[in-house]
Amino acid sequence: MQVTVMQAKNRFGASCSQAKIEPVFVEKDGRIDTVIVSAQQFAKLQNSSQIKTLAQREKQFEQTHSAWLAEQNSRFETHGLWCDDLRVW
Repeated sequence: MQVTVMQAKNRFGASCSQAKIEPVFVEKDGRIDTVIVSAQQFAKLQNSSQIKTLAQREKQFEQTHSAWLAEQNSRFETHGLWCDDLRVW
């Protein structure tokens, strides 16, 4: 739904009710200026937009792939690099 600023001001209760069904786009000077969304939709947006730090992502990766990392490390210790015997011409 799209309304003007004046319509949103004069019918704020109706705009809030409509926002529970769908986002309400508020137009100012011919352009969309604001979007009214329900509290539930806003909470979903906040949860999905939280950015993890690099340290948090590294920790999560290590927890998720710890078995694979251990296997790769033991393979390296046993066999070395796969390209050690290659010669550059």
